[in-house]
Amino acid sequence: MKTRPKLLFADKQGNIYDHPQLEMVGSSGPSIQRPERDDLVPLPGLSRLYYHPDCPPYGYDPQKDRIVLLKQTKIGKKTIRCNAVSAFIQQGWVRQFLPAMDCRLKNYTLPMWAYSAVGFADDRYYVPAFEIDDNFRWNPENFDDRDLLPKVEKRLNQFPDNRLVKHLERCALEYHCFAAKNFFLRRWEAPIPTSPTCNSGCLGCISLQPDSGCIPPQERIRFVPDLHEITDPFFRHLNEAQDPIISFGQGCEGEPIMQWQRISEAIAAIRKKTFRGTINLNTNGSVPQWVRSICQSGLDSIRISLSSAQEHLYNKYYLPQGYCFEDVLESIRTARDQGVFTMINYLIFPGITDQEEEVAALRSVIQKTRPHLIHLKNLNIDPDFYLKAMGAPHKPGLGIKKVKNLLESEFPEMQFGYYNRTRESFFG
Repeated sequence: MKTRPKLLFADKQGNIYDHPQLEMVGSSGPSIQRPERDDLVPLPGLSRLYYHPDCPPYGYDPQKDRIVLLKQTKIGKKTIRCNAVSAFIQQGWVRQFLPAMDCRLKNYTLPMWAYSAVGFADDRYYVPAFEIDDNFRWNPENFDDRDLLPKVEKRLNQFPDNRLVKHLERCALEYHCFAAKNFFLRRWEAPIPTSPTCNSGCLGCISLQPDSGCIPPQERIRFVPDLHEITDPFFRHLNEAQDPIISFGQGCEGEPIMQWQRISEAIAAIRKKTFRGTINLNTNGSVPQWVRSICQSGLDSIRISLSSAQEHLYNKYYLPQGYCFEDVLESIRTARDQGVFTMINYLIFPGITDQEEEVAALRSVIQKTRPHLIHLKNLNIDPDFYLKAMGAPHKPGLGIKKVKNLLESEFPEMQFGYYNRTRESFFG
């Protein structure tokens, strides 16, 4: 990178321009900063760009040595209103700054993506980010619907009365869920949604949004699959697929452990037929005794989500119903004690995740629960909406990469990642 990346902005049609003078900046929570050169990397190829109507961008003016708000600018003889531009970074990468924009005139809630600062230099886009995990199985280039369609028809004919398989057809073809496509392609990680109900009211729920004004990207499953609807197709997936994982707990359902008995029965029944493959559970970990039952049925791995290691921030995001933060920590301990590969799905938000108080709380959680791995996942949510809900911090964060390096130094046996793993790759 020969020069610092320039500020990007868009006109009302969404055409994107780079500013000739102003440089890109980013936000750590509400604090606007210039990213360090070492934090900037070329935008990964499978990323996407967005623009934000009625949200003018901030930039750095090197001549005045200060941050400025770009409300309008001239392009040729025309004066245009400027809208901020952001990037949704390819999976496996962790963003370090939010887009810096003025949201005071914004009267909408952004779709649930993880928006990152982005700039332009030397004929390419740059983002403040770092790669945390690389798994070719989740590369979009591996998901060609021309290969998928005949496989969907084959599975539907194979299980003509199976409601779960029919539900996954919609997930694969309408929502373009990669995991659902894997089920029909008989490979890798496949999903098993089971629960139409939930005991959390997550602000960033992607299957139910009653009040936020943001349309969820997918509908929640409306039935509980029968035992045979789970065991028949997913026994075959474990027995026949390449590097197979089957996962309870999907974006198109509520909280899976609300159906802990059905899941326990299904795992036990599948394990009576095959020991091949990996059985995983993605959960909020809200009821430790139900987690214990599922672990004892033959579960291989579990991923328990946290938006924050601080109870008051956790409660603001999850809005727990009938459980508390300590129950979640007890579930992490329980899974580890049961010999299950235990992961924390840590939802990253620059400016909150990297506050000193949050880092101290996370260190305490790790010491108490001893997870094997922490997933660093960019939180998909409107940044303005989230900061208002959480209460914006009064100072910038330490930096997400610095936090990761501190944790690596203090907990050298703990792993970091982004994707679920097969049993063969739990420990490297």
